Amino acid sequence: QNMNIQVEDIRIRAILATYRKRVPVTEGYVEVKDEGTWKQICDKHWTMKNSRVVCGMFGFPSERKYNTNVYKMFASRRKQHYWAYSMDCSGNEAHISSCKLGNHLTAGSGKNSTCDSGMPAVVSCVPGRAFAPSSHSGFRKAFRQEQPLVRLKGGANTGEGRVEVLKNGEWGTVCDDNWNLVSASVVCRELGFGSAKEAITGARLGQGMGPIHLNEIDCTGFEKSVTDCKFNTESQGCNHEEDAAVRCNVPAMGFQNQLRLSGGRNPYEGRVEVLAERNGTLRWGTVCSHNWGTVEAMVVCRQLGLGFASHAFQETWYWHGDVSADDVVMSGVKCSGTEMSLSHCRHDGAHVSCPRGGGRFGAGVSCSETAPDLVLNAELVEQTAYLEDRPMFLLQCALEENCLASSAHNTSLTSGYRRLLRFSSQIHNNGQS
Repeated sequence: QNMNIQVEDIRIRAILATYRKRVPVTEGYVEVKDEGTWKQICDKHWTMKNSRVVCGMFGFPSERKYNTNVYKMFASRRKQHYWAYSMDCSGNEAHISSCKLGNHLTAGSGKNSTCDSGMPAVVSCVPGRAFAPSSHSGFRKAFRQEQPLVRLKGGANTGEGRVEVLKNGEWGTVCDDNWNLVSASVVCRELGFGSAKEAITGARLGQGMGPIHLNEIDCTGFEKSVTDCKFNTESQGCNHEEDAAVRCNVPAMGFQNQLRLSGGRNPYEGRVEVLAERNGTLRWGTVCSHNWGTVEAMVVCRQLGLGFASHAFQETWYWHGDVSADDVVMSGVKCSGTEMSLSHCRHDGAHVSCPRGGGRFGAGVSCSETAPDLVLNAELVEQTAYLEDRPMFLLQCALEENCLASSAHNTSLTSGYRRLLRFSSQIHNNGQS
């Protein structure tokens, strides 16, 4: 038929008890929503390539084999409602809508399709290291990755950013000529995410600096690294206005449900309220604003998918939050800035300590979808730096403005000299506003 798949929605439904309790869901039936009803897919023509595409859509870099016997036993106990088709993916698609429609199932009694001697298709996905379900959450944060060859910069949310590649010890960007979802998906999988949701061109996630390492990238979609793909090392005609970026599919961790902004004038600002367990029940409360800063605000904005932090507030009396959530439930928060959730930052745990209390002194944030990213051109500083001995009588203004070291006050204004480090500086705004 050569027709592409068109369904209303797709999901992985956890069947076994061990997977139903886990976040993220990594194994279960593949179900598609067709005509408003969730339906299973017959596994008779199901391939690991299909599994790879489905796993990629849900933020997982790869697929694995699973115990078929358990699922056979489970499937035999209840009646299934099958979709009328199977899928035919080549494995490098970023979404099932790019796959071909597979075989048509024979119709059984009534309108239902049958899956003779088959059972519902199951996928089992391998999560990236940062998303691996673990009872010891500290374990996955303590992991130090080996030096990566690829990184994402300039993105606000997890799994997005400008693509930068390490070559000869120097980070450089990728030109967006021929940049597509297949090549972007190789980058995402290499970094432990799923397939690419979006291949972004035109430096929409900010311009990089330094060399442009790769141009006209052409990946098959099965490479371990984007550096294994075919590419043109010549970047003539490319500039940083054409820097390629990506937005990857990331596993649904449910982090955004553990946090909310309350009382702000718009959805991007407000008092930070956290869902915390107190005396066996979950309740909303505030975060102590003592030492609350931009780094912590950055994690909140990322957790809620609201972009960058533009401000961190230590007083929020002008935002009327939920009165029942005035009590402080989280204190001593100290983030490094890379965390996906505020609960991953260092904090006091159950022993909350907040001298000023919550309510009007609860921590607040203001988020923005775009942000400037001011970067000093270090190379220019190095190239132009020189030492100059300058007479004190030419530095009187600098002395009066306290721009010289304190020892300058003991130097003669008529015969003294100061040794100055002189250089030119250049500031780039590589951000999105």
